[in-house]
Amino acid sequence: MSDALTRRAFGGLSLAGLSACAVPDPLGADLPEMGTFQLADTVVVPETAKKIPPSRNATDAELKEAMTSEIERRFGRYAGGKDFIIAVAIDGYSLAPPGIPVLLTPKSIFVVTANLWTAEPQEKIGGPHQITTFEGANSLLLGSGLVKDAEAQLTTLARNMASKIQRWMLRRPDWFDLPA
Repeated sequence: MSDALTRRAFGGLSLAGLSACAVPDPLGADLPEMGTFQLADTVVVPETAKKIPPSRNATDAELKEAMTSEIERRFGRYAGGKDFIIAVAIDGYSLAPPGIPVLLTPKSIFVVTANLWTAEPQEKIGGPHQITTFEGANSLLLGSGLVKDAEAQLTTLARNMASKIQRWMLRRPDWFDLPA
C-alpha cells in the first residue's frame, strides 16, 4: 500500500472516529409546541429489560437513571398547566462493545414501551406503544463501542428515545389541546 493511500485510509478512520463522538444534542434545536402539556411525573421500569447481545452490561439503576434524566430534561421545560405522567418500561437494550473497524461494528439499541397518563384524574390516555431507537449510525467503519464507553452510549440512547417518545405523543395533538 502506498504512503498516500495509507494516509488517506488513516485520515478516513480518524474522521469517522471523530464523527462517532459528535452526536448532536436534540435540545439544541427548538422544541415543538406541546400545548397544555406539563410533566407531573416520570415512571421508568427497568426490571423487565433484556440485554440484546452483543452488549456491554448496564444495571437496572443505570437504565432507570439515564431514561428518567432524559425524559425530565426534554419534557421538564414545558409548563402548559395540565399535568401528565410519562411511564416507560424498558424492554431491551444493547450497548455496543468494541468491534473490529469495517468488519464488525456493533450498534447500540434501546427498546421501550411508553404510556401516557393524565395526573388528575389519573387516567391512561395513550399506549402501550413500543418504540425502538438506535444510537445513531455515526459511521460505517466504526461502531460507537470503539469510541464511547457504556455510560455515554446509554445517555445518547436515552436522549434519542425521549425525542421519539415526544414525536409519538405529538401524533395525537388532541391530547394537549393543539390544533390537528
